[in-house]
Amino acid sequence: MTKILLVDDSKFLRLATERALFRAGYDVSTATDGEQALEMARERQPDLILLDMLLPKIPGPEVLKALKKGAETADIPVVVFTGLSHKNAARLQHDGAFGYLEKSELCLEKGCEALLSALADIVRQLPAKTSASQRGSAGPARSKAGVDKGEKDTSRAAFAFPQQERR
Repeated sequence: MTKILLVDDSKFLRLATERALFRAGYDVSTATDGEQALEMARERQPDLILLDMLLPKIPGPEVLKALKKGAETADIPVVVFTGLSHKNAARLQHDGAFGYLEKSELCLEKGCEALLSALADIVRQLPAKTSASQRGSAGPARSKAGVDKGEKDTSRAAFAFPQQERR
């Protein structure tokens, strides 16, 4: 079972996302601020971290940098999960983000199907720490969630960065 640390200060969004991830078969733990995120990442050693950027105590970009500098957490893939536009994606990739999920483009107010589909695509691309049986076969780098159903194309808002040497 893939272990996910969900970091978001929005109680409603955090609870709804946690519930959807749990129902989809993920082992989910949550943090509500940057300080708690760093502590839980060290303690729980999740397979993946979904990290909001606008957090109390320590902002998301600083949490990302700290995670990538820490010996215990440097290899944990971090997917930015934010309401900020994808214009920030290049900087976040440079800072060590594995992928990017833009909340507004995922239409979360209509349900979590697009999020779960995008996340499944990203999980399939996780490094070898997560067993191949947990990840399934490798999928495309960008999610096409909802495109075939005539829904909004989320491919611009949900993706893993191309595989490369990560810091």
